[in-house]
Amino acid sequence: MPPDRDGDEARPRRSQRLSAPRAMRSAAQQLEGLLGRAPESVSAVRPTDDGWEAEVEVLELERIPETTSVMASYRVKLDEDGELMAYERIRRYTRGQIDRRA
Repeated sequence: MPPDRDGDEARPRRSQRLSAPRAMRSAAQQLEGLLGRAPESVSAVRPTDDGWEAEVEVLELERIPETTSVMASYRVKLDEDGELMAYERIRRYTRGQIDRRA
């Protein structure tokens, strides 16, 4: 196999797409490794042209009562092998907050 741009051997392509449950676990585990906080849930996962995108909910600041704890939603982008390529915090909110749609 020819070397890639960095001089490393190119990885063989997978013949099957990563499943949604495996993408969810991969997103949560890798984000935990970066943030040092365990995600509480994965609220969305969707396939993209080049992998997966997930939204992961993380407890950022624990408070008493629990409904006032600060949560954050992170958008996590994975490649087709489930490796984290990018992440960003997209929202912060209190645990007891309910989204209101117009």
